[in-house]
Amino acid sequence: RSTPKPSSAASDVYKRQILPMQKINQSLKIGNKEFKSRLLVGTGKYSSLEVMQKSLINTKCEIVTVAVRRVQGLEHGHKGLMESIDWKRIWMLPNTAGCSNAEEAIRIARLGRELAKLAGQENNNFVKLEVIPDKKYLLPDPIGTLKAAEQLVKECFTVLTYINSDPLIAKKLEEIGCATVMPLGSPIGSARGIQNEANIAMIIEEARIPIIIDAGIGVPSEAAQALEMGADGVLINSAIALARNPILMAKAFSKATEAGRDAYLSGRLQEKLLANPSSPVEGVISNN
Repeated sequence: RSTPKPSSAASDVYKRQILPMQKINQSLKIGNKEFKSRLLVGTGKYSSLEVMQKSLINTKCEIVTVAVRRVQGLEHGHKGLMESIDWKRIWMLPNTAGCSNAEEAIRIARLGRELAKLAGQENNNFVKLEVIPDKKYLLPDPIGTLKAAEQLVKECFTVLTYINSDPLIAKKLEEIGCATVMPLGSPIGSARGIQNEANIAMIIEEARIPIIIDAGIGVPSEAAQALEMGADGVLINSAIALARNPILMAKAFSKATEAGRDAYLSGRLQEKLLANPSSPVEGVISNN
């Protein structure tokens, strides 16, 4: 990672140094690929493929995640999805959504690689790894995730791993060769925002790979918050797809992601207990 690290203390999350100008326009690098946009977008839950297409355009995203099992099963909302996206412009991120154990996730990841090839992306080894046995809270299984990640790294996948906001698991996944870890802000689809700020700050501070906040973000300001904290990107699905106006919300998330990154690079004003006047007090005309 080439950006400055935050303190691990939650109160210090936003304290930053101003970066040299030559570093401000750095791209997001995952594996051997570079992307200008730091907004990753999901393809589920849209009311129609047309709404999804227009929303993706408004996000200016370059990475779109696709649920391999749902596409192959032609589930509702996924029939025709592959033909609806311009894969010459968008990089596919197959995901293992719906997998409850490591063995299942490994099998679906392999199918995802073939799906990317069918889309014309012959060298696409990306996979978003999800191992979720819990059907109520949809929390990822750390043991199954580690097991699957180890095997997929051995098979030369570029593994982007969905995890709880656990700094120890995040570091272990980095050590075994994952390209990215994706801690949840709060449970999938909950729209409760970033509820574990201190843990995510620790993950960001210790990581030497990109950190992408995935799940729980409900509004653009929370996406901006994630980038301001020093996260390298955010992945959004429900907050766009289930908005009253998904196409407009997509545009809002695009702007928020850019604003959050610019704010992080700029270095925010340090918080203080006492007031500090914006105008200098020296030289003020006295009434005496």
